[in-house]
Amino acid sequence: MTSDGGSTAQVNDPQAKGLAVQPSPAGARVPKYYGLKRHLLQLTETQPAGTPVPPERALAAQFDTSRTTVRQALQELVVEGRLERIQGKGTFVAKPKVAQALQLTSYTEDMRAQGLEPTSRLIEVGYITADDRLAPLLDIKPGGRVLRIERLRLANGDPMAIEVAHLSAKRFPALRRNLVKHNSLYTALREVYGVTVAEAEETIETTLANPREAGLLGSDLGLPMLQLSRHSFDGEGAPVEWVRSIYRGDRYKFITRLQRPE
Repeated sequence: MTSDGGSTAQVNDPQAKGLAVQPSPAGARVPKYYGLKRHLLQLTETQPAGTPVPPERALAAQFDTSRTTVRQALQELVVEGRLERIQGKGTFVAKPKVAQALQLTSYTEDMRAQGLEPTSRLIEVGYITADDRLAPLLDIKPGGRVLRIERLRLANGDPMAIEVAHLSAKRFPALRRNLVKHNSLYTALREVYGVTVAEAEETIETTLANPREAGLLGSDLGLPMLQLSRHSFDGEGAPVEWVRSIYRGDRYKFITRLQRPE
């Protein structure tokens, strides 16, 4: 039973007691926690999302190991997105990751293609001064005015990403007001300014969540994140926006189709 009275899934295996460190075919010794992790991984593959995982103490007793070993196995599965830790409630089998194709589409289009309901919460919107790094990305002079839009992206009510967009205030006057009116940035650009994003260059890196990002995304501090930087252009090659997005690495994965060059 969990602390709130709910039942937990049992990790049943005839070798559960006293997990031995088994040598690999190459002769290398497998860390003891990895054997436990393997058994817990089987649990995530056979139980539905939301199934509670036995508490650390119960797992340590069942597998005849230390709570430190149990904690390491659980933490790796949390980082990999197999398990989800909820503060004050426990650890549960996580929902499947959202698989997004790498293509020039909006967040709304991406989520609806996955059968999810996308929503956004405006965190902050205001004007900043372009520095030497941001100015050339928007084809403006250093010191020029830039509209900065920070939004929390959700899918079915769950926080998925933090997105910060930067656009030239000179090219898109009154965009802040028009964004409130149209709700969608790309819709405002198209209907008010006649601008459509035609191509973009996107970079994907890994990063760690800082305290603010972890709080907004409801994740553990230091959880690996996917950082996307997108530089978008219109049909004539003029820059439209520069966007930095932080996606939950435990909830998100990207898919692309590759072809050999001619």
